[in-house]
Amino acid sequence: MSGQADNSGEATTADMADPEFVRWLFAQESRFLAGVARLEQLPAFDLPEVAFAGRSNVGKSSLLNALTNRKALARTSHTPGRTRQINFFDLGGRLILVDLPGYGYAQAPKTDIRQWTRLTRDYLRGRPTLRRVCLLIDARRGVQESDREVMAELDAAAVSYQIVLTKADKVSTAELDECVKSIERLRKAHVALHPSVRATSAHKDRGIAELRAEIAALATDGRRG
Repeated sequence: MSGQADNSGEATTADMADPEFVRWLFAQESRFLAGVARLEQLPAFDLPEVAFAGRSNVGKSSLLNALTNRKALARTSHTPGRTRQINFFDLGGRLILVDLPGYGYAQAPKTDIRQWTRLTRDYLRGRPTLRRVCLLIDARRGVQESDREVMAELDAAAVSYQIVLTKADKVSTAELDECVKSIERLRKAHVALHPSVRATSAHKDRGIAELRAEIAALATDGRRG
């Protein structure tokens, strides 16, 4: 994979946590805190939150498992729409990782799909502790219309979001670079879009270390006082 797809945009070392802290943080226990199916059930946490959003079956749960070095922290499935609630995970008492229901196509009743979609978007618009959304995009398909709708809502809510390409091992280097370029062309129209695009593969451990470093930069580092 080319250097462009590895670390495109304008991300600098200021966006990355100290390597020692990154190793420490992701070696800590990842603990399930709560699963929420309705907005009024949302718990209040004091820690910063990083949420993982994307179309159904884009690979959110697989990426979370890879980031935390766990095989089953988040449940994975080949059936779109398996994640049907917002799941919160504590990472070492420094950060909350949030696995959101997928939007778009799902093998579930339409009323359920509308409920998950409304819950997810209400959370994304109104969560004060939300530091960043990792918006997952399948590298084979690029940004879809449903992704653009979420991006527009995050822009309007002034919620910082970063595009993370998944399944990068399924495309060629040229295809991956073109996907990154197409995302870069969207940047002027999306004011809350983070400059860095990360290309990852949960199964090949590709891009995982770099994404960990960016996520860790958003955590509360209690060791530093």
